[in-house]
Amino acid sequence: MHPAVRTRTAAPRPAATAAPQPRTRRVRSLIDAEAIRVLHRAARVLMDDLADLTDRLMAVVQDQEPAYRAAVESDPAGVWQEMHRSLRHSVASLLDPRGARDGARRCSWRIGATRAEQGLPLDAVLHAFRLGGSLVWQGLVEETSRRAPEDVRLLVHVATDVWNFVDEHCTIVTDAYRQVERQLTWRRENQVRLLAAALLDGTSRIADLPETARALEMPEHGRYVVVAVADGGLGGARGAAVVRGGARVHWHAGVDVDYGIVLLGDGDGDGEGEGHGDGRGDGDGHGGANGRGDGRTHARVNTHAAGTRTGTGTSGVGPRDPRAARNLPEPTGDPGTRIGVSGPVDGLAAVGEARRLADTALRMCPADGGTIRLAEHLPAALVVSSPELGATLADRVLGPLERVDPADREILLATLATWLSCDGSAQRAGERLYCHRNTVLNRLRRFEQLTGRSLARPSDLVEISLALTARRLLHD
Repeated sequence: MHPAVRTRTAAPRPAATAAPQPRTRRVRSLIDAEAIRVLHRAARVLMDDLADLTDRLMAVVQDQEPAYRAAVESDPAGVWQEMHRSLRHSVASLLDPRGARDGARRCSWRIGATRAEQGLPLDAVLHAFRLGGSLVWQGLVEETSRRAPEDVRLLVHVATDVWNFVDEHCTIVTDAYRQVERQLTWRRENQVRLLAAALLDGTSRIADLPETARALEMPEHGRYVVVAVADGGLGGARGAAVVRGGARVHWHAGVDVDYGIVLLGDGDGDGEGEGHGDGRGDGDGHGGANGRGDGRTHARVNTHAAGTRTGTGTSGVGPRDPRAARNLPEPTGDPGTRIGVSGPVDGLAAVGEARRLADTALRMCPADGGTIRLAEHLPAALVVSSPELGATLADRVLGPLERVDPADREILLATLATWLSCDGSAQRAGERLYCHRNTVLNRLRRFEQLTGRSLARPSDLVEISLALTARRLLHD
C-alpha cells in the first residue's frame, strides 16, 4: 500500500545460493502495519479536532502569505470553509486513500479554479496548500509525541506518502488554475476585441464607452488617430506598422485591414494647424493641386506636414492645435505595406469616424505600398469619398482630350501635373521634364485651347486639379 515504505526498508537481494529469508519479509510487514496504525490513530484525532486545525491554518496563512490577507479580510467565512473542506479531504485521505481520493481531487480542483477566477496569484495558492500540508504533518507528529513518544519514529515510514499527496494536489491546483486562467484570458481578449470592433464600426453606445476605455486602457476623452494597415498583396506583413514616438496603440486585427487606435494626448489645444506644403511630387508626373506627393516612395511620413488648414480636430481631418501635429505618430511598414492615417479626433466616441477616414486614406495608397495621411491629401480624399462625382468631374474637364492622340494626351497631362506640383513655375517644370520653359508654356496653352479652361482663373484651376486627381486615383 505504501511503496515508499517498502523501497526505503527493502533488504538487499539475497544471493542465489542463500536460503530464503521469510523472517526479514515478516519484520518489514510488521513495520508497515505498525506505521500505518500510528498514522491512523493520529489522523483520527486531527479529524475530530478539524475546526481548531482550520483556525491554525487561517492564522498561519494570514501571517505568512500576504496575498491571502485581502481574501481573508473580504470573505473570512468563505476562506475558512474552503480551508476546512481541504483539510477534511486531506486527513480523510490518510485514513482511506482509495475511498477519499476522488473527493479530495475535486476539492483541490475547485479551489484552484475559484482562486484563478478571483485573480489570486498561483504562487500564493500553492504556498497556502503547502502550509496546510505542513500543518497536517506537524499535527500528526505532535499528537503521536503526546500519546506515545516512542512511536514518532514510525511516522518516518509514511512521510513520503504524506508529502507525495501534497505534491499531487499542488499539481491538481496548478492545472485547474491555468485552465481557468486561459479561459479568462480568452474571454477578456474576446471582450476587448468586441469592444474595439464596435468602437471602430461606430456602433458603440455612449454608456459602453467607460467600459471600453478600461478594457483598452485608454482615456475616454483622449485625442486619437486611427491607422489602417494592409499589405497590398506584395509580400508586406499586414499589421506590421510601427507607430513611433512612444504613442500608446491598441491594434485590432481585421479580415483585410488591421486598425491601430493611437492615443495622441488629452486634446487640450484650441488653435488651428497651418499647412506646410513640402513641394514634393510623387515621381510619376501626376501630382495633386497642392503639390504634395502621394506617399508612393515614402514608407515614413514627416509629422510636421500633418497640420493643414482644416478647421477643428473633431472632424477627424486635421489637428486643431499646432502642437498636436508634432505628436502625430510615424507609422512605418515593410515594402508593399499600405498605410492610411486619419486626422485627429476628440474622444473614443469619434474613433468610428476616424476609422472611416483612415479607410479613405488607405484607398489612396498606391498598390506598391506607401503611407497616406488624410490631412495632407484632402482634395484626393474628396475624390475618393465620392468616386462617381470624381469620375463625372474628370470626364467633364478632361473629356475633350479624348479626341487627341493618346501619346500626345499623356504628354499634355504630365506637363500640367508637373507644372502644378512646381507651384506654377514653368522654369522648374521644364527642368523636371527636361525641356525648355517655353515648351511647357506652349503645352499648357494647348491644354487650355482643347478644354476651354483657363489656368489663370481660380475656379477653373480648382476643377482642373481635382479632375487630374480623380483621373489618377480612379485610374489606379
